[in-house]
Amino acid sequence: MRHTLVAVTTAVAFFLGCAANQAYAERQPRMRDALVHLEKALAELKSARADKGGHRVKAIGLTEQAIGAVRDGIQFDNQH
Repeated sequence: MRHTLVAVTTAVAFFLGCAANQAYAERQPRMRDALVHLEKALAELKSARADKGGHRVKAIGLTEQAIGAVRDGIQFDNQH
């Protein structure tokens, strides 16, 4: 009986651990989607022709800042 109880407890703990990991991985789908879109936008900006009066360069910098902010937000949420 004791071995059965230990086995059941272990199985339940394993199942709950897997469920928690799945929830952890999917906690921030919108932030992760935003990150993908920002990274695509950055790639497009970098591949655009350079003659934009400095606006393209400014947009690249701002997009890089936004990517950093989104990553920081994801990291913050994962730690709390």
